[in-house]
Amino acid sequence: MTMRIDVLTLFPEAIENYATTSVLGRAREKGIWDLRLHDFREFTDDVHRSVDDTPYGGGAGMVLRADPILRTLESDPSIPRPVIALTPSGEPMSHAIAKELSATSGFTLLCGRYEGFDQRALDLGVDREISVGDFVLAGGELAALCVIESVVRLLPGALGNDSSSEEESFAEGLLEYPHFTKPAEYRGIDVPEVLRSGDHARIARWRLAQAIRLTQARRPDLLAKRGGLTPAEEQILEEFPALEPEA
Repeated sequence: MTMRIDVLTLFPEAIENYATTSVLGRAREKGIWDLRLHDFREFTDDVHRSVDDTPYGGGAGMVLRADPILRTLESDPSIPRPVIALTPSGEPMSHAIAKELSATSGFTLLCGRYEGFDQRALDLGVDREISVGDFVLAGGELAALCVIESVVRLLPGALGNDSSSEEESFAEGLLEYPHFTKPAEYRGIDVPEVLRSGDHARIARWRLAQAIRLTQARRPDLLAKRGGLTPAEEQILEEFPALEPEA
């Protein structure tokens, strides 16, 4: 079944252009996912096609009006739910949310601009709010592309090798282990011997040990969230007491 992703945006070309490239483009050509774009400027009712206005109560900037957004959503009864607004106050985007969305038949993303949305657009038309980080963007298009790519690459067949997405950072609550390729020695640094050993069981244990130690050093919050280490993981750390080489 093809996943349908709709995006409400004032800049549909920004989404369309990126969606033709790399993983997204190949998966789209295969029919794994389908993109529908809605420019909510088309659902305005004035000659200037105005989508924003000054905020009640005063303040800097302009606010996106609720009426063109809600008209856009109501214009297509088949628009997929949930409708997700990309907002700074939304729940933090995560691999878990990407997996959750990848199990659905589709969803809709609402991209903001200016100072944000009239609250009534969120209250009446949106099911969920998501943030891609504690920083400010000029609009929601880049955030929408982050969500789309994180979800589409989890769909069967999107990466070509489905096991790739299972071994990546965050998939098991850990950062990903270090990677190496040819040459075996470069500027005095050798590829770890274990990776050249052909012992795939030992390689898997080494990679897990490096993922754990990298996570301990850089993102201890991820370990706390998953409830710490299992006894088996503690044993693997004893087998490989330090990163080879240090990350």
